[in-house]
Amino acid sequence: MPHAPTTRPARTPVIREQPPAGRRTGKPAWYAPAAVLGDAAAAGAPVWAAFAPVDGRNAAAYAIVAALAWLLVRAARDRYAERRLGERDNVGPALKDWPVLVGLLAVVRAATGEESPFLLALAALVPCAPVSAAVHTLIHRHLLARRRSGQAVRRALVIGEAEAVDGLVSHLAKRTDHEFVVVGVCPIGDEDPHDLAPVAARLRRQAPPRMSADSAPVLEAARRLGVDVVVVVPGPHLSGVRLRRLSWALHGAQCPLVVVPGLTEVAGRRVGVSSVAGLTLLNVAPPARRGLRALLKAVTDRLGAALLIALLSPLFAAVALAVRLDSPGPVVHRQTRIGRGQVPFTMAKFRTMVADAELLRHQLAGTNENDGRMFKMRRDPRVTRVGRVLRRYSLDELPQLFNILRGDMSLVGPRPPLPDEVAGYDEVELRRLAVKPGLTGLWQVSGRSDLSWDETIALDLRYVDNWSPTGDLRVLVRTVRAVIAGTGAY
Repeated sequence: MPHAPTTRPARTPVIREQPPAGRRTGKPAWYAPAAVLGDAAAAGAPVWAAFAPVDGRNAAAYAIVAALAWLLVRAARDRYAERRLGERDNVGPALKDWPVLVGLLAVVRAATGEESPFLLALAALVPCAPVSAAVHTLIHRHLLARRRSGQAVRRALVIGEAEAVDGLVSHLAKRTDHEFVVVGVCPIGDEDPHDLAPVAARLRRQAPPRMSADSAPVLEAARRLGVDVVVVVPGPHLSGVRLRRLSWALHGAQCPLVVVPGLTEVAGRRVGVSSVAGLTLLNVAPPARRGLRALLKAVTDRLGAALLIALLSPLFAAVALAVRLDSPGPVVHRQTRIGRGQVPFTMAKFRTMVADAELLRHQLAGTNENDGRMFKMRRDPRVTRVGRVLRRYSLDELPQLFNILRGDMSLVGPRPPLPDEVAGYDEVELRRLAVKPGLTGLWQVSGRSDLSWDETIALDLRYVDNWSPTGDLRVLVRTVRAVIAGTGAY
């Protein structure tokens, strides 16, 4: 019997609990010592373990040198600064620092005439980057947990026109993985913002002749609310000279200033700051589509798919036999999907539904539980008994490894859409087709079918605009956890 459609409740912003003014809201003091000790152990312990059996007399010295060199590299690259500790899991920075460590130790080796086995020394340094990344990831997760409970945050006062203030405060309120808790707003003009944060002061729409007319109410509000930072959203009535003068007053009072440029979902590595003719410019690099990193992705996709097919061949055979015995019909279901550049291709999956599932879909059109163009039902009557198990653990997706070998798909990317879904895309949604669809991706590791259409599109666009090799690696690691948990798989 068809199930009634499920209406997903709209997400409403919820302001995090505000820490009282005067309470220390910084990061825990143990983050830096933990990071330093973790990095030292990540470099020193493997080196000692590798050399102790062959050169026990010098193993400790080698370990100390490796640990000090790794700490020097990390410190020189500002990895222990409070503003950075815990803000990300540090996989990318650790991988970037590792070649510098190898080069530094090679110079030390040449300068001192050290004759220890080179390959052994190199192998001993291999665990250094992943172990350090794991240490910083634990710190990152601890920081996220504290921020979800309103700790390790900064009390922020937001300045801007009412509509811009509403947009920023609402955006910040929807997430808890950042450091800002808005404790008040200063709208420009007479229009009132929504009641997401109290109005602490109000600025004139036109720039006043005296600086104090802007700075006095802002500084008074900042003092009264005990804010840690002032966040400004520039606009037609707050830009250029007026913003510069306000910054003078804030910095004179030792109050940090953050300016929101209006860009969203742009990775920090793509943004650079420069100064031209006295103007501060944000340089936004285009997404990586060509060059060495794109070549690396293509090679990794093909080699990874070939290796997985070879390793999982017994599983392929077992699943194929289970599908054949469970219900009549072909073992592999082939379906037209749309790939990069709106080019159609034939995607393969192990069959999880009855043979005439496509014909029955029209009868179930009114039972779609997804709020967008994807058709999803938690208890789809067309799914077979074996099919439910395959979907639960994403085993039905395995034949797509052959699509990756042919170059139609990638290991990581957006979900491959159906032609009728693409027919209804707008120009924003079409951007998700700028890259190859993936066997897994941010959608799959963030909730899959439990996500709304808007959430799915937002995740896909974030991937399209900010793809990186380390980002792919993180998605692949999270995929293992998502498959085991089975969240959103139906």
